[in-house]
Amino acid sequence: MLWHPQAGAADPPTILVLGDSLSAGYGISRDESWTRLLQQRLSDSGLPYRVVNASISGDTTRGGLARLPRALNIHQPALVVIELGGNDGLRAIPPEEIRRNLGEMVRLSRERGAEVLLTGIVIPPNYGPDYTRKFREAFQQVSDEMDVPLTPFVLDDVALKPGMMQDDGIHPTAAAQPVILDTLWPWIEPLLGAGPDGRPGS
Repeated sequence: MLWHPQAGAADPPTILVLGDSLSAGYGISRDESWTRLLQQRLSDSGLPYRVVNASISGDTTRGGLARLPRALNIHQPALVVIELGGNDGLRAIPPEEIRRNLGEMVRLSRERGAEVLLTGIVIPPNYGPDYTRKFREAFQQVSDEMDVPLTPFVLDDVALKPGMMQDDGIHPTAAAQPVILDTLWPWIEPLLGAGPDGRPGS
């Protein structure tokens, strides 16, 4: 869990990151993860937000959906960043279920007054072009039908570059974390201050 360094009677608005190992900092120090770097960038930019990293390595959209209601109740986020789906693809979970789970997470978050950001996920073509296409379309359908922003692939500028991936070829290194943040920041920044009372810029 990452808290904004300032504390007081009026708690800063929260950015909730609901993700898997790509956001949990698998194989690296927690202080090196892109979520920790996001907290630092917010602080350096004078944006009074705290980042709560509710990511669990190995999690799926099904697991994220099960965990989300409690996280919403506890943290009452202004923004929910959903970085899930990669493990669904690796387990060949039907794309229709992925779409339903993502859509329900968007709906639940918005019911609580939060903005939502979906992160783009790409899987290896192991399961054939049909599954790969339907997997990609599941994210785009949620984005289109629910008018929720969808980022480029989280590892877009990382996956094929030397030194950016761990030996397993799946998880990014510490050196990749600032690049991941730079990929996501142009999508996160416009959503800050878009929430209800008490949020910056509202």
